[in-house]
Amino acid sequence: MRANWFLAFPLGGAFVRELPAPPSALRLFHPEDVHLTLSFLGGCGEERALAALGALDAALAAEPLAPLAISLGEVVPMGSRRRYTALSALLGRGRPEAEAALSRLRDVLADAAGVTRDTREPKPHVTLARPRGRATEADRAAGLGWAAGLDLSGVSARLDRVALYTWGERRLERLFRIVDERRL
Repeated sequence: MRANWFLAFPLGGAFVRELPAPPSALRLFHPEDVHLTLSFLGGCGEERALAALGALDAALAAEPLAPLAISLGEVVPMGSRRRYTALSALLGRGRPEAEAALSRLRDVLADAAGVTRDTREPKPHVTLARPRGRATEADRAAGLGWAAGLDLSGVSARLDRVALYTWGERRLERLFRIVDERRL
């Protein structure tokens, strides 16, 4: 199976350690895996992912992106509501600025990697947990209940770098690893 690649804003994820334990059918992200995706490149391979990173360098040289001050808000299911693939926090503060950054950069990055552009409206979010493969409908309903009880209004961050991610070497511990990053 080919590893996935993506560019994202790393986010200090220490707050996930303070969340109530999720239902056992959910996998809570490791604090170092918490991020806000800028452009998902899929299984494009390292060479094409590095081409996207080069395109990011060129875009930021032409028009720098200032660090983004954000806060987290409501946690919602992503994907199909019934068979969601992730539970993610939408942004409170900083949402318009993050949407503008995604709108400005994600097509440039997708084109450089030779992958299909995302045609959906930008929806900046921070994934906290994913259902495990064996999750039942009852497990997913429990996950929605867990998400509804979270209050992330006190979680804020300064997004001041963009990183190229791929899968981690020990995915049972951490899902992702940073290959390279750029400061804003």
